[in-house]
Amino acid sequence: MLLYCQPFIGRDRSRVCEDSVMLKNVTYKDIGRFSWHYWKRRKKFGAAIVALMAAATVTDAFIPIFTGRIIDAMVAGGAGSEQGLDAALKYLAIFAGLGLLFNLLRWSAIALWAKFAVKILYEILTEATRKVMRFSADWHANAFAGGTVRKITRGMWAFDTFEDTLFMGIFPALMIMSGMTAMLIALLPVVGVFTAFMAIMYTTVSVWLAVKVAAPLFRDSAAKDTEVGATLADIMTGIATVKSFGSEKREDRLFERVATDWRSKSIKAWLTSEHINLLRGLLRLVMMVGMVGLTVWMWRNGQASPGDIALSLTSFFIIGGYMRDIGMHIANLQRSISDMEDVVEFWLREDEVKDAPGAPAFVRGAGEIVFDRVAFTYKGQKNALFEDLDLRIAPGEKIALVGHSGSGKSTFVKLLQRLYDVSGGEIRIDGQNIALVQQETLRRAVALVPQEPILFHRSLADNIAYGRPEANMGAIIDAAKKAYAHDFIAALPEDYGTLVGERGVKLSGGERQRVAIARAILSDARVLILDEATSSLDSISEHYIQRALEKLMDGKTTITIAHRLSTIQNADRILVFDKGRIVEEGTHRELIRRGGSHYRRLHDVQSGGMIKAYTELAGAAE
Repeated sequence: MLLYCQPFIGRDRSRVCEDSVMLKNVTYKDIGRFSWHYWKRRKKFGAAIVALMAAATVTDAFIPIFTGRIIDAMVAGGAGSEQGLDAALKYLAIFAGLGLLFNLLRWSAIALWAKFAVKILYEILTEATRKVMRFSADWHANAFAGGTVRKITRGMWAFDTFEDTLFMGIFPALMIMSGMTAMLIALLPVVGVFTAFMAIMYTTVSVWLAVKVAAPLFRDSAAKDTEVGATLADIMTGIATVKSFGSEKREDRLFERVATDWRSKSIKAWLTSEHINLLRGLLRLVMMVGMVGLTVWMWRNGQASPGDIALSLTSFFIIGGYMRDIGMHIANLQRSISDMEDVVEFWLREDEVKDAPGAPAFVRGAGEIVFDRVAFTYKGQKNALFEDLDLRIAPGEKIALVGHSGSGKSTFVKLLQRLYDVSGGEIRIDGQNIALVQQETLRRAVALVPQEPILFHRSLADNIAYGRPEANMGAIIDAAKKAYAHDFIAALPEDYGTLVGERGVKLSGGERQRVAIARAILSDARVLILDEATSSLDSISEHYIQRALEKLMDGKTTITIAHRLSTIQNADRILVFDKGRIVEEGTHRELIRRGGSHYRRLHDVQSGGMIKAYTELAGAAE
């Protein structure tokens, strides 16, 4: 297995491994299966293109024969001979016709190939993106977005190189070498056998050097290339933090170190490739000298004509040209295979969370939630977070989740959204086991307002309507008004058509939060999850939006992850989590009255405990 690591910008400059998982080694068989997966969709079209290219190559193989015939006709007729001239012109016409036919056939094959190849690239790009979007939340949490993008696009273009190399390079080269070798064996046996030996040796050496020597180097270079992309994306994503701390020079040094690693790996790979090309060139030189020398020797012994010398020389130029390119093609093929490995790994990967065969769409109901003996363990951890968790949340009930960090609050709502699969028991919403319904329809029925909302670099209208894209502008504006976002949106030059920038960077934190709340309002889901949805707002906005949220929550089952206990005092029920267990539950008043309870201690830290600490510090200062 290949453990793939990416740079982590941290105090210790350590490295963190991408993908909570190890990437499997992609084999040549996997590359072949991946290629056939796309090629077989247009088998007849592809076969027609291959037939055209084969016809063009066969035509090219016959050209040297008529080069020799022209020379022999001129020698036989003597200088100024009309008969010799007529024969030479006849062979010249055939020579020209073959050349014209070769070009027409090759052009037709390449023109059709362009259409064939672009359609496949489109499918690879869209299908890889579609599949990666459906990978688990755990996978995305451990992957660099920039690195993922680079893997998909690099893999797509690498496949373009891969199939171009096979179709327009290696396939005709093998055909011309085998075809012309057979022709030479028939016409000039000694030269033909020597040519066959050199062609086989050249191809064998080229393949061995490409696979055993060049391939590992270019694989390392590709890995460093992804690391460069991931590091650059990480820096650009956090550019506001970089500037706020004046850390441009520090990031320069970090990126320079990563780029230097890529440079050294790439230089080594490319120089090795050039050394291999030099060796190939020397082998071709040996082949040319041998072919022509053997023909001259045969001519001296009366076994070959001057035209045969021209035939050998022309044959070498054609075979040598293809051989020169086959060395380059094998190098390109291996390089493209190295660059394709990531996108092929995406194609091979079976995600941990997937729909059951024939899963029906989730049917929205009143919003009842049941956790029935639920067990869950994070991948790579020995101890279960949840064991036999039983809980029923009535339709329309307002639930708050509190507890220390790592107690299970966030995992609880992630399981509810089926971002992870439970390892035991089941979760039901409105009587439907969420593991047996379509994930996308389930998640559309659960609205989420996160603590740090992420917006797309699209218009404000598009962002608000993200959970309900068919909504009209009237509904979008109404939702914005309820979230107290309409006034600041209307003040913008392009109001609801304003682009918000990457991740909503053009808006303030409070504005982003209000847009996220408007998005949840518009989705009109029966189950609502609030991850401290007012935490980024100023006190005045929080007051109004709290009122808007109260209206939004009316009649909906609401789960609030609470970081500030002051925001959940009106909850119907508060669940106190500790190490994956619900250790207490009740209303705010019931829990606050229990002396020594977990909830009381949390409350004291945020209120009385903090006041007491402040008083002690003030007394010490005096």
